[in-house]
Amino acid sequence: MAKPKVFVTRIIPDKGLDIVKEFCEANIWPGELPPPRDVLLEGVKGVDGILSLLTSKIDAEVMDIAGPQLKVISNYAVGFDNIDIPAATQRGIPVGNTPGVLTDTTADFAFALLMAAARRVVEGDKYTRAGKWQTWGPKLLLGPDVHGATLGLVGFGRIGKAMAKRASGFDMKVLYYDPIIKDDPDAAALGAQSADLDTVLSQSDFISVHTPLTPDTRHLINATALAKMRPEAIVINTARGPVVDHDALYEALKSGQIAYAALDVTDPEPIPLDSPLLTLDNIIIAPHIASASVATRDKMAEMAAANLLAGLKGEPLPTCVNPELYK
Repeated sequence: MAKPKVFVTRIIPDKGLDIVKEFCEANIWPGELPPPRDVLLEGVKGVDGILSLLTSKIDAEVMDIAGPQLKVISNYAVGFDNIDIPAATQRGIPVGNTPGVLTDTTADFAFALLMAAARRVVEGDKYTRAGKWQTWGPKLLLGPDVHGATLGLVGFGRIGKAMAKRASGFDMKVLYYDPIIKDDPDAAALGAQSADLDTVLSQSDFISVHTPLTPDTRHLINATALAKMRPEAIVINTARGPVVDHDALYEALKSGQIAYAALDVTDPEPIPLDSPLLTLDNIIIAPHIASASVATRDKMAEMAAANLLAGLKGEPLPTCVNPELYK
């Protein structure tokens, strides 16, 4: 019996890729960068499944060129804004993602960014490497305390809650804004209080973004939102780049309207080398590595492979974005 054909848009860890290669006839794009659009469209022709990364746009055109035999799209990511979910649902194609497994790893990194920004770790490293460290100084690279500060969470899903848990160890006050989860039963145990967005923005020392990218959240952190923050506020974004308006962020950082920012995601990705944000000292920009631990990336690969194989077998996906298909 012939193996099902699949197109894998990037190389993923062997923990999952070996499973895919054993069960499928897999066409795997070998490049470090995402496949160009024409290569993607050619690669999906006639396939039964697609294993995608968030760097590849899987829209209606891709699905139609693949053909009516396309049974499943498995995304190696918890987010799925790179996939046209309504188009997939309309065509009866289940879409899988990899939620849960990267929650703690991402929260670890978000809190690491918070700490690094507050205590100016990256600036300190650059200062030392530049040969500027001459002596101990009582006013050298001062930053705010983290313990006892107020953490504002924009989004109170899995990762937002994990951030609240970490904040409790630093005796932080935690406010959260989430239009969907206004009275979360877990909030009290985590020491978190629900508040409207204006309150979170205006009363927090640190604002950490953990919301998915939707039409409603695009540029949620814009010039108006930034103007409501304290001058000493620090913004952290490990969600999706377009949730923060980069032009407005640059102006706020340059003018001193807010103190600092730390980003793991940008708009676009990678951030252009001529971006004005790169000219500033009061920002940290990491290359989208919040989930980049060995164990987490391996587990994501296993989950993506499990979703792919389930779809190819006609079975419900273990983690399905559009489960209404099974009703």
